[in-house]
Amino acid sequence: MPRSLKKSTANLRWSRPQAGVVPTYDRRRMLRRGQKAFRGNPRGDDVNLRSAPQLLEYEAIVARIAADRPSRLLDWGCGWGQVSDLLQRAGLTVESFDYGGPHAPDQVRELPRFPHLSAYIGSDPVRLPYAEASFDAVLSCGVLEHVQDPDASLEELKRVLRPGGTLYVYKLPNRSSYLERIAKAAGLYYHGQAPHDRIYTVASARELLVRHDYEVVELRYANMLPLTLPGRIAAATAPATWAVNRGLARVRWLNRIATNIELVALARLPRSGNAT
Repeated sequence: MPRSLKKSTANLRWSRPQAGVVPTYDRRRMLRRGQKAFRGNPRGDDVNLRSAPQLLEYEAIVARIAADRPSRLLDWGCGWGQVSDLLQRAGLTVESFDYGGPHAPDQVRELPRFPHLSAYIGSDPVRLPYAEASFDAVLSCGVLEHVQDPDASLEELKRVLRPGGTLYVYKLPNRSSYLERIAKAAGLYYHGQAPHDRIYTVASARELLVRHDYEVVELRYANMLPLTLPGRIAAATAPATWAVNRGLARVRWLNRIATNIELVALARLPRSGNAT
């Protein structure tokens, strides 16, 4: 490991993704819900809902969060609501929020793919409709890399987190990802092509959170294989794909070209005033 990376991660716990806990019938139901693809891009904007390997990653994320048993959790940028659904089924109390653009209703609306769930659809790209210290934990699953102002958003997340609360950051794009380079060369979607997209290194991701007074307690590379693989063959081989994917992500040096970076961080307690 390069000296700079060793220094930046010296006090961190490099941890392995946990196995999922969501029953198989829930996974099959979610796959069925994703059959009607939204035609915003060639593979469908909901390809993640139609991909069994990707659903296994969502289950692993939920298992990791559920192990901490936060009393109240915010799914920030909930999208279709698939992770909110899994979090709720794991017994957690979840609030869902999504940014809907400048003309969004600023109201709680039912999520079409998961009608038993509702989310606040906001028009402000930073401001959240919650009081200070409203949540024990916040989840960013494929969101932080897309926001217009990550610095302002991290400050806003810290505002709604209780002191000492947990921020979970998943699916942050790794600058050195070999899959992202292949996608770009092939003319497929890749992180960095949209106006506000940002990609990160382990060091820059950690520095971003530390700069906003978060204590990074877990930091790791994740995902060595493509997971957004729809279809019957992908569904049948999903457990093997996920197992190999997790195993490769543990191999030092090789994992530096992984697709994602994952972090778990604590909102530091407010500093006491200077002594007089």
